[in-house]
Amino acid sequence: MRLLKVATCNLNQWAMDFDCNLSNIKQSVAEAKAAGAMIRLGPELEITGYGCEDHFLELDTVAHAWECLKELLLGNWTDGILCSFGMPVIKDSERYNCQVLCLNRKIIMIRPKMWLANDGNYRELRWFTAWKSKDHLEDFHLPNEVSDALSQTTVPFGYGYVQFLDTAVAAEVCEELFTPQPPHAELALNGVEVFMNASGSHHQLRKLDLRNRAFISATHTRGGVYMYSNHQGCDGGRLYYDGCSCVVVNGEMVAQGSQFSLKDVEMVFAQIDLDAVASLRSSISSFQEQASCKAKVSKVFVPYKLCQPFNLLMSLSSPLKIRYHSPEEEIALGPACWLWDYLRRSGASGFLLPLSGGADSSSVAAIVGSMCQLVVKEIANGDKQIKADAIRIGHYTDGQFPTDSKEFAKRIFYTVFMGSENSSEATTTRAKVLADEVGSWHLNVSIDGVVSSLISLFQTLTGKRPRYKVDGGSNIENLGLQNIQARVRMVLAFMLASLLPWVHNKPGFYLVLGSSNVDEGLRGYLTKYDCSSADINPIGSISKMDLRTFLKWAAVHLGYSSLAEIEAAPPTAELEPIRANYSQLDEVDMGMTYEELSVYGRLRKIFRCGPLSMFKNLCYKWGTKLTPAEVADKVKYFFKYYSINRHKMTVMTPSYHAESYSPEDNRFDLRQFLYNVRWPYQFRKIDELVNELDGDKVALTKLTDGENVNVTADGGMGVVAAGSGDPRAGF
Repeated sequence: MRLLKVATCNLNQWAMDFDCNLSNIKQSVAEAKAAGAMIRLGPELEITGYGCEDHFLELDTVAHAWECLKELLLGNWTDGILCSFGMPVIKDSERYNCQVLCLNRKIIMIRPKMWLANDGNYRELRWFTAWKSKDHLEDFHLPNEVSDALSQTTVPFGYGYVQFLDTAVAAEVCEELFTPQPPHAELALNGVEVFMNASGSHHQLRKLDLRNRAFISATHTRGGVYMYSNHQGCDGGRLYYDGCSCVVVNGEMVAQGSQFSLKDVEMVFAQIDLDAVASLRSSISSFQEQASCKAKVSKVFVPYKLCQPFNLLMSLSSPLKIRYHSPEEEIALGPACWLWDYLRRSGASGFLLPLSGGADSSSVAAIVGSMCQLVVKEIANGDKQIKADAIRIGHYTDGQFPTDSKEFAKRIFYTVFMGSENSSEATTTRAKVLADEVGSWHLNVSIDGVVSSLISLFQTLTGKRPRYKVDGGSNIENLGLQNIQARVRMVLAFMLASLLPWVHNKPGFYLVLGSSNVDEGLRGYLTKYDCSSADINPIGSISKMDLRTFLKWAAVHLGYSSLAEIEAAPPTAELEPIRANYSQLDEVDMGMTYEELSVYGRLRKIFRCGPLSMFKNLCYKWGTKLTPAEVADKVKYFFKYYSINRHKMTVMTPSYHAESYSPEDNRFDLRQFLYNVRWPYQFRKIDELVNELDGDKVALTKLTDGENVNVTADGGMGVVAAGSGDPRAGF
């Protein structure tokens, strides 16, 4: 038997904070060595942090990374343990995203990333060059200060693996696992038994299963040990890296870290018999045949043993059931952990939320409540760093610290109901009840006086006084009066966030939380610079449908029972007067349902549909209940208002990224914000196709001469997809 203990980790790094990152790395190495591990794997670009973005273009960033690596190598951190550290490296004027393999105070190999992540939220080709030479390893000359300190001049650089006396180990960096021809396939045929994947993978609802299936598939048919390390937390941007570092052996998960955690360092260990890998490979005839005629991959020989012989003191890791969170749990935990990192690193003393009593702002309040529960739980479990952060943020004295989530929320969380003459008693009450359940410091403020003053000022300037539509006003007047209320709330929210701590003798400032969802952003159903214009928004890329499901879940599992009533209430902005024969409703105002918006969003972004392609797809999806002409009207209406309001994306509050159809234009959804909103060419093509489909149906009706024939709504183009209550069905 060849027994090997390995360690991988979730690290909560912070882009450009080298002290923080180096401290976490050292702690992870120390814990790995204390546990007897012979391999320690950290996440991608762990020394700098993954989210440095254009800071990677600065020579300082690379120089500081080398300084940190030198400190690790000059100490005893790599003594007796193979460590893989992630950092940027410049070779011959090109910048590479690298894994640096170190052992016994020496660099044994530098492995540059060959296939870069360059879609969605990722722009690695902006900062790095992909390594393209697979034929041989090159000599890399270390920077002078590193070379002098280590008494080492050059190191092998490129695609290859490390051959030890008792096993072979190779790196495979993040995106490379998901390519059509991943390196591990070729490396396995060359005898590599241990694969180390350093990653920077962000959380997205319902995404984890895809990642885990890739690990399992990598070793199921070719054998091997697959180690995976990921960042965990908010490293300074819109993404939350969701950990889940793990070890997979021969297609079975044997160790798995948490997906959501407040910890800065979490270690994952596994004890493996490498003979199990050799046994599986030797039993697969096709593997043997392909290995016999493989293309040779370069290697670095290291005369060192990583494995132990048969030893009853070392028990082997057994396969385990993979842990998955439901989407509702993901919403409760992911944004909560992201908010905690943002709060503790920003220097703020807490959050302020305009709480309307509606589904969106109530979801944000529940997420902050979830954050407070997580903090109290981790303190009870003995986490000293979280305790220290909570004491500092909550301004505890005399040895006190949070022991109750509601008491902690009272110290760090303000909620404000900013009502007007258009607000109902129901929403006022719901906001108050939820605030009491969460524990926030709640205020009830009337904005009528401020709104009235602005209207009077306008009347003084123009001689005209606008009226609501229900009172005989025009659409322009009606919209203008609604926007005044929304923008007054934004100004008031920021004033309260700045001054309420001073009123209550607290130092610092509070961060204003936004609460617009992804569907409203896509449709543009929000006022530019309204009360959703905030510092950060934890639900900005979560759909209304998912939030409604989350509210029902949170009412039970987070203990905020009032959320059930909030979820059941019809969505309304309450910006127009309530009359006996009129009550403002979101879906009526938008001219479409939230369920339809979810479908539009997925087709537009995930399936890359323009107006014509979306029309064709929806003819299949909705063909059993709508005619092609009706589908066409809906598609045109959506694209009209999407393009009219696209400019609002340029000023949207930075949001937690959680959904693959997010319209956020800063990094993820790169489209223009000035459109010809008539879409003349595209809409004309839709009209032509509608006419063709109507003609086909008429011709078919004549052909059947009145027979009872079931004609599909798409005019015979194909089978119409069955209707479904799930807006994601079929997409």
